[in-house]
Amino acid sequence: MKHMKASDRMPQPIEVEGAEGVKKAGLVTAGDGAPSAAMRLFELARGGHTPWHAHDWEHVVYIVEGEGVLKSENGDAAFRAGDAVLVEPDEEHNFVNTGGGPLKFICVVPLRGD
Repeated sequence: MKHMKASDRMPQPIEVEGAEGVKKAGLVTAGDGAPSAAMRLFELARGGHTPWHAHDWEHVVYIVEGEGVLKSENGDAAFRAGDAVLVEPDEEHNFVNTGGGPLKFICVVPLRGD
């Protein structure tokens, strides 16, 4: 067993084309000995968004704080704190903060997606 404190994992800015106001903290990673999945905490500033992208793995997401929209090739889905979201493999998507404050969500992916 391993115990990690989220307060020890400070979110770092994501500097990729198409991302705006996004930070990510690796809560559980391969470096911690995770054998198959990574857990990350994303923080999107007011008006922030992740890049439009797709990949061959799923995202399993829990919204911790705030509200936003998951935009995808299959339509838009509004969400808020307490909701869970599944982004399927190969689905083009991005997360957009539509609320008045920060948006925070936990995202679990296979290690190859971290």
